[in-house]
Amino acid sequence: MYNPSKVSEAIREFHSDLTAIRRDIHNNPEHAYKETRTAALVAERLTAYGVDEVHTGVGRTGVVGVIRGNRPGTRNIGLRADMDCLAMTEETRLPYASQNKGYMHACGHDGHTTMLLGAARYLAKTRNFSGTVYAVFQPAEEGAAGAKAMMEDGLFERFPIHAFYGLHNAPWVPLGSMAVRNGAMMAAADRIEITIEGKGGHGGMPQFVSDPVLAAGHVITAIQSIASRNADPADSVVVSICAMEAGVMNTYNVIPREVKLIGTVRTYRKEAQKMVIEKLNLIVDHTCAAFGSTGKVNFIQGYPATINHKREAELSAEVGRGVFGPENVITEIFPNTGGEDFAFFLEAVPGAYIWVGQGREGGFPIHHTCYDFDDRIIPNGAGLLAAIAEKELE
Repeated sequence: MYNPSKVSEAIREFHSDLTAIRRDIHNNPEHAYKETRTAALVAERLTAYGVDEVHTGVGRTGVVGVIRGNRPGTRNIGLRADMDCLAMTEETRLPYASQNKGYMHACGHDGHTTMLLGAARYLAKTRNFSGTVYAVFQPAEEGAAGAKAMMEDGLFERFPIHAFYGLHNAPWVPLGSMAVRNGAMMAAADRIEITIEGKGGHGGMPQFVSDPVLAAGHVITAIQSIASRNADPADSVVVSICAMEAGVMNTYNVIPREVKLIGTVRTYRKEAQKMVIEKLNLIVDHTCAAFGSTGKVNFIQGYPATINHKREAELSAEVGRGVFGPENVITEIFPNTGGEDFAFFLEAVPGAYIWVGQGREGGFPIHHTCYDFDDRIIPNGAGLLAAIAEKELE
């Protein structure tokens, strides 16, 4: 009977090596499509681990390692990690804190890359499977759609993947646990830009103007009715206006001609997304008209919703019970309203996206200037990926 716990135990033997790699990557963060040092490190490590092939420059800066099993097979499994950092200034003061000013690994991609390297090292050594494992190191997850870029560069044509798995550290899941569910894991992440144009003029003579700031205030308020009064209460819809640009701060008595709003929409279903688009246009158009202004909505579709496939989600949970313990695998969990471009992969092939818990008291959330990946989760995360591949290719 297959025992996934032995995989993480084997990887734990080189935990210190992986920790050193993770902290080196953290020390040298690289932004979207600039992951040249990280990609070179990944390629060098994969070669040293003895993988069969190392392909670089996939989707500009992506890397794919090819590992063939010790038995012939026709099924191929993909394992994915993201490599890019965020454009943020680190405030952790750790000895391995970012040395690239204005950039830091605030989302744990340094840890994801390291865990996949650990899985690749184990699989290249043991090769206890039939078929092929593709270790996919992806660039530009943070808003620049590196997954899509790899697909457009022929990822699935060059490396035919029949099931794809990825994971993300999760401060919202308890340390020592993992979470996976069938269906939605993360939301579609879309961008909205609203331009409101009125007639500017003197702030002390409002009777001669059509105030776009007043119209913008009512638009912002009315938009909140989309989630509260138009979406099914059982569905999840988020519409947030996150920034506003109007006038000049040191000119206190001039009503501007134009106001710009920017924000985000999060949905899980395409039907809900379509409803939001329709309601946004109606609200902006009619509310602005009521105040003598005109409004225009630019809805920019970003990442689609991350939707797990049933078979692969159940297999992930089954393997996870062997790695983390049956009591530490959570399958009843709400999806997250963050966005993730692994969604593009899941639209193309079956697969599952998994959260590996690192939640602890006093910890920081992802995208925080004091966030740091927890190195203690490396063996179980790497072991989970490797064990999923072995289970898929028994």
